[in-house]
Amino acid sequence: MGLIKDIYSVAFYENFGQTVAEVHPAFDKQQFIATIYEGNFAQKEWKERMKHTTVVLHQFMPQNFPEAVALIDKIIINLRKNKFTDGNLAFIFFADYIEMYGLDDFKTSAKAFVSITQFISCEFAVRPFILKYKEQMIEEMTIWSLHKNHHVRRLASEGSRPRLPWAMAIPFLKKDPASILPILENLKNDPSEYVRRSVANNLNDIVKDNPQIVLEIASKWRGISKETDAIIKHGCRTLLKQGHPEILSHYGLESTNIELSSFEVKTPIVKIGDYLQFQFHLNNKNDEAKTIRLEYAIHYKKSKGHLAKKVFKISEKIYQPNQLTKIERNQSFKIITTRVFHTGIHKVSIIINGTESDPLNFELVN
Repeated sequence: MGLIKDIYSVAFYENFGQTVAEVHPAFDKQQFIATIYEGNFAQKEWKERMKHTTVVLHQFMPQNFPEAVALIDKIIINLRKNKFTDGNLAFIFFADYIEMYGLDDFKTSAKAFVSITQFISCEFAVRPFILKYKEQMIEEMTIWSLHKNHHVRRLASEGSRPRLPWAMAIPFLKKDPASILPILENLKNDPSEYVRRSVANNLNDIVKDNPQIVLEIASKWRGISKETDAIIKHGCRTLLKQGHPEILSHYGLESTNIELSSFEVKTPIVKIGDYLQFQFHLNNKNDEAKTIRLEYAIHYKKSKGHLAKKVFKISEKIYQPNQLTKIERNQSFKIITTRVFHTGIHKVSIIINGTESDPLNFELVN
């Protein structure tokens, strides 16, 4: 598997340039490609190559923005005709084009987002428009939430997330998400799982700053449909991991008379690159069956010596009365790019319906 930046290859620009030339006779394909490769293209990473493509394309497009947008629509139609697939990540520069050159033309840009997002997602590109136009943009996105195309409906919820990963945050939505709640309301029964998952992710963003708002939504939406219940569950995953009493109560998850025993660390010394192994017994001592959400927490030692907790889900299922179950787990300490491991004493604990056990120590060594 090649590097993501290599989607921008000579073959890509040849094919793209040909597609543009077919609908825009004034387009100089060879000059476009030559300009792309001027300077230090080989050293650029994926995002830099994408931005560079936006800037170079702009030099070869009509300088009148509405004319350029009309041409982008024609290019996309021709790309589809030439068997370029929707969602091809290379074409995210179309969304970037609107973000870079359309911020002062709200009406044309809003219309462009509707058409472009049906070919390549625009959730990052809409963010500066939300910051600049605030309620006007949110109103536009609320209209999108009723659109017949599921990509446009998803843009309404995904683009308006207060904390969209790898994107600029929207401070006024983090503070008060009230203006985007009608979007989520419109989409709570959406026929597309792709859209419903975005609604759940938006709720999970809101939870981090305004948990009470999401708890009220969870209460209001409860039982509407199994799909809506799934949105709530996924949207409240941060609260569930935090053992938030109100959401645990919402799902009937209580830890009374559920006994943890024989909890032990089988590998008290773990080498970086190996696995932590631990086991325990679980017994539902209630007279009735109980749903038990089972998790464990690793308290990672950080560079300054403090511990930082990360919760991992084991299962959530029904345990019968007096059902004794032995559970074993391995936790990888293989080196990964998203986490730096530090040697020393770490801890592991078991979480039963939000109630955390006393942790056990293990030592991580080189």
